[in-house]
Amino acid sequence: MPSTSARDNTVSNPVIPGFHPDPSVCRAGEDYYLACSSFEYFPGVPVFHSRDLVHWTQIGNALDRPSQLRLPPDSTSSGGLYAPTLRHHDGRFWLIVTNVSGDGNVLFTATDPAGPWSEPIRLPGVQGIDPDLAWDEEGNCWCTVAGVSQIRIDPRTGETFGEPRRLWSGAPGAKAPEAPHLYHIGDYWYLLIAEGGTERCHGVSIARGHTPCGPFEPCPANPILTHRGTDHPVQNTGHGDLVQGPDGSWWMVFLGVRPQGGTPGWHVLGRETFLAPVTWVDDWPVVGEVSPAMPRPPWPLQEPAVVPVRDDFELSELAPGWISPRSRSEENCTTKERTGWLSLRARGGSLDDPEAVFVGRRQQHLSCRARALVDPAEGRGGLAVRLDEQHHYEIETTPAEVRVIARIGPLRSVVASHPVTGGPVVLRIETSVAQHVTDARQGPDTVSLGVENAEGTFVELAALDGRYLSTEVAGGFTGRVIGLYASAGTVHFDWFDYEPLEG
Repeated sequence: MPSTSARDNTVSNPVIPGFHPDPSVCRAGEDYYLACSSFEYFPGVPVFHSRDLVHWTQIGNALDRPSQLRLPPDSTSSGGLYAPTLRHHDGRFWLIVTNVSGDGNVLFTATDPAGPWSEPIRLPGVQGIDPDLAWDEEGNCWCTVAGVSQIRIDPRTGETFGEPRRLWSGAPGAKAPEAPHLYHIGDYWYLLIAEGGTERCHGVSIARGHTPCGPFEPCPANPILTHRGTDHPVQNTGHGDLVQGPDGSWWMVFLGVRPQGGTPGWHVLGRETFLAPVTWVDDWPVVGEVSPAMPRPPWPLQEPAVVPVRDDFELSELAPGWISPRSRSEENCTTKERTGWLSLRARGGSLDDPEAVFVGRRQQHLSCRARALVDPAEGRGGLAVRLDEQHHYEIETTPAEVRVIARIGPLRSVVASHPVTGGPVVLRIETSVAQHVTDARQGPDTVSLGVENAEGTFVELAALDGRYLSTEVAGGFTGRVIGLYASAGTVHFDWFDYEPLEG
């Protein structure tokens, strides 16, 4: 999470680092809540809380029951849940999202954003991704989707009224008009959208009108946010949402990436959540500078939540930051089989299998260390860095051997092996960001995999180029997830550590 520097009076940006794309934010009194896309991972749609827009704590996942989130085994990586919108209206929280792997657009409600959230309200009459919710003064609820089109709905039943109506869709011919959000601010209704695609040409544009249905006049300064064609350290900026700060000022949360290495630049953490100030000139929003070291906002900042380095698996349920591809059942993942241990029972033969049993957390730092104490006595498994089924590195142990495996596209290779004498073993993965780029082909980081001996010394078995676990190589919309898996039998994990490293 972001750090605050008293010396230079700045805070770090992104405010929610790691694979947390498509942020949507709302305010309820003095509290702020934010939701992000989760794609093929279960539980879905992480929900965060803040009092200052800078320090965010995950308080749950909106879709944490199989009845809310269906992700069939054949769901593709980067499928699943796209672009939620989170709003507070009439004393309730409302969350609308697209499940591209089966259920289309669905809506959920809660009185407490930490949960529980309702069962899904299906919206068969709403076609298109990135759905938004906005209410007018007459109580009508308008749902606007990528494209850009709009339809009136009853959010309590899912019923739609009339036919979808096309709205302003950004610059003529611009790629991927999406991520619409509708606001009534002052004398105007504003339609905020993303355009240009979520890659290097991403941007945010806006238009305004006198009704929620338009007609809309585009801002003459569009796009109001983009880093296309620049060497700014934050790229792919787009998919924004507006919110008022504690002092009444305006701010935008949006996604961006931090490419590293040579050409074309590789981002490995996925699309992250950034924050920028917004001012108003002639009733148009002007987005301020986006900086990795952002000036401290002009209100008291809360103390950042202390995130423990270690999870000892002492609780009956996993913390909300743990996620798994497509599903997670107690039959295959439990802390109740061995007290103080996480037990994983294999369902697929390797991480190449869409049904593999994997429990991980988002990588949130460019340089980091992950460690786990693994007992493989009843199976085979270990510690992995996953992007998808075709792009992952892992260090895997059996009672007799530890080995490093690399899956890169169609190629799978055992890179190194090391004998062990049985019993629990400490596995370790470190990522080290490239500090000095000396070659245009130099990757973004190095991923080192190995074991710790009895004295705690790291025995590195392999050091692999991190570019092959990047979006620019693998494609898709997600970021790295580091975690634990079983590929045969049952594997037990006593603890898991994750901590940032300098660099």
